[in-house]
Amino acid sequence: MAPAATIDLDVGIGAGAQLDAISDNIDAVNVLKDQARQTMIAELGNYDDDSQFDTDKDKTNFRQYEDACDRVKNFYKEQHEKQTVAYNVAARERFHSPTRQRVELTIWEAMEKLETLVDESDPDTDVGQIAHLLQSAEAIRRDGKPRWMQLTGLIHDLGKLMFFYDGAAEGQWAVVGDTFPVGCAFDERIILSSSTFAENPDREHPVYSTKYGIYEPGCGLDNIMLSWGHDEYLYHVVKDQSRLPDEALAMIRYHSFYPWHKEGAYRELMNEKDHKMLKAVKAFNPYDLYSKSDGLPDLEELKPYYLELIDEFFPQKVVKW
Repeated sequence: MAPAATIDLDVGIGAGAQLDAISDNIDAVNVLKDQARQTMIAELGNYDDDSQFDTDKDKTNFRQYEDACDRVKNFYKEQHEKQTVAYNVAARERFHSPTRQRVELTIWEAMEKLETLVDESDPDTDVGQIAHLLQSAEAIRRDGKPRWMQLTGLIHDLGKLMFFYDGAAEGQWAVVGDTFPVGCAFDERIILSSSTFAENPDREHPVYSTKYGIYEPGCGLDNIMLSWGHDEYLYHVVKDQSRLPDEALAMIRYHSFYPWHKEGAYRELMNEKDHKMLKAVKAFNPYDLYSKSDGLPDLEELKPYYLELIDEFFPQKVVKW
């Protein structure tokens, strides 16, 4: 039988003091981490308090897609036929391509650029995009929500800029409208789903047509491929170019994911983080949806306030789109 291996531990006279110092340093780091965590909680503020601006509004008049005009119904038919796994993989490859020429604009310049677009998927408004952005931001501001959330309201639709750039989108169907996962079965809670997915080739795919498809239960929404559009586009633009918290990024990325945050679909794919982010998206949704019936904001009066707000969270001024 081989002799047992032995290790001689010669810790030396100063080892105890060194261990105490290491322990003190660890304690100090933990204190700093806790302080940073508390600072973040304080900065998040009362973002998830119930909205007040919409208490007197008749909300039954919003998102009435069954009675929507042909423009809206035709839009969703085209979107649901063309949003496939193959298209989404190709769209992401184009976005992340190192050879892609990225237009550089300030946030306010991006808002002005977007003004000419009218969203073909939206049955609740026909005003320009800059008016909707200011309506959302002002409703958030009137309810006393934190500044980061006001800015999120101001910029949440700026991903629609992709409509104007060659190769970024093949039409409004790849820019606007409700989003949904591709790579798994299309849930019946997707808007107008009963009549619009018949021609989507993924509908009969042996894997993509199954409940979980290419995913696993609890895999987390960060690992889900949502239908490509302005939400996903803007999320990837601002996540590394702003000081916005995770809650703001979730509001941007998932605000059009109505089957999830409104209808309760795809919950089996969520992980622990997603439950926290769902709270944020639900808190944001009223300001996106119900502010559309508010009066038109005074652009020139509000501009100085929002320019200052933009600079607070986009200190580099110019954004690469």
